[in-house]
Amino acid sequence: MTQLDGIIKPKTKRAKRFLESRAPKLTEDVKTAMIMKGGNTSQTITQALKDIYALKKPNAVLYKKKNITRPFEDSTSLEFFSKKTDCSLFLFGSHNKKRPNNLIFGRLFDFHVLDMIELGVEKYVSLSEIKTSKCPEGTKPMLVFAGEAFDTDNEHRRLKSLLIDFFRGPTVSAVRLAGLEHVLHFTALDGKIYMRSYRCLLKKSGCRTPRIELEEIGPSFDLVLRRTHLASDDLYKLAHRQPKALKPKKKKNISHNAFGTKFGRVHMQKQDLSKLHTRKMKGLRKRKGEAAAGDQDGQAPKVAKVES
Repeated sequence: MTQLDGIIKPKTKRAKRFLESRAPKLTEDVKTAMIMKGGNTSQTITQALKDIYALKKPNAVLYKKKNITRPFEDSTSLEFFSKKTDCSLFLFGSHNKKRPNNLIFGRLFDFHVLDMIELGVEKYVSLSEIKTSKCPEGTKPMLVFAGEAFDTDNEHRRLKSLLIDFFRGPTVSAVRLAGLEHVLHFTALDGKIYMRSYRCLLKKSGCRTPRIELEEIGPSFDLVLRRTHLASDDLYKLAHRQPKALKPKKKKNISHNAFGTKFGRVHMQKQDLSKLHTRKMKGLRKRKGEAAAGDQDGQAPKVAKVES
């Protein structure tokens, strides 16, 4: 590939296909995450990164070598690796005396860091410690968020949005009932965030709807919020901008209520009610004598009363 005045021109068909895969698209590809560890890590962080990679597979890239970088101080290396592997999400693990067992969740926009949040691991239970059957690789999880902080506090709202981006998986049009077998539950309580992973078990209930039980499969995290680097409101709005081609076209005179019921307004021309054909009743017929008298007097004929 050659680069002239900022324009990259491919020389081979393989390079052309590569550039087409990296070009902007109306419908984005599945977001891929790069998972890496810093220069100093602990056994807890190393195992935690592997477990999160197991939940995220196959839409993740795990770096096994150490990367001596500090994302909050210099994010150039993260942006370089993001552009190299075409990843828009990252998870960075580190460990030191000041901030032990540290996890940094972040996302990028246009290969630049948009926002990142640092979480400290206070308690951790790995996948291997819980001896139960696990969900298959690539299972799309259901995400559940509990706690008022996710709706009231700005940092927790951004964390909720970041976790949804990180764990939600591919966008699908329909999901079968048996495919809803993995649940990720996040609870914000007393300044801490509890992450639990469950497997849905469909039991017999004696009727058509099965009885659902949750079985913990791991990993399990007790996290505490540390440092944050949040994007400005303008940049955050720009990152969420939707192309015009994907915006639903507004239909005139159609509205929906809170329950999703569709209402339509139909415009009709003015009707001439004098020519309206209605149901004829024998009791309203004009009699010959009354019709003649009404015509002579110039008055409308009276309607005869009919007793039943």
